[in-house]
Amino acid sequence: MTADAASTDAIYRKRLTPYRSMSPGAFKRFIFLFGAGTFALSLPFYVMGAWPVVGFMGLDVLALYIAFRVSFYSARAFETLDLTPFELRFVKTTASGARAEWRFDTYWVRLEQEIHEEFGVQRLTLVARGERVEIGGFLGPDQKAELAEDLTKALAAAKRGPIFG
Repeated sequence: MTADAASTDAIYRKRLTPYRSMSPGAFKRFIFLFGAGTFALSLPFYVMGAWPVVGFMGLDVLALYIAFRVSFYSARAFETLDLTPFELRFVKTTASGARAEWRFDTYWVRLEQEIHEEFGVQRLTLVARGERVEIGGFLGPDQKAELAEDLTKALAAAKRGPIFG
């Protein structure tokens, strides 16, 4: 194996995505049931002549629908980490598709953790030569702790250097 081949062998690869507890199909079923329930609850108000209540209840359904659509849109954002023996490449992609990329020499990069004693890992930051980049900002504390453990082990392996042979 040549040095060029070793440099392309990934030690660690991870794609980080925001967690969403509801699938798009489940969302459609939920919004339909919520809308049907709201419609059923608003009928008595309409019959009593309080028809403006129906409109306000409809606005609740619309607001919930918009909130979920915004949530699903923001879930399109992701981050990728690619670690080779010589380089850590970190790419942030926003929901709109804008990309930002950072490349760090594995020898100089380190992972800093901000840990709250009650809530766990609050922030993970890649630091190298004065540059700081937060990773996994949308992850929960447990997910950040798991990422920190895995990435720390992978960085240690990368700093040991490539294995030829």
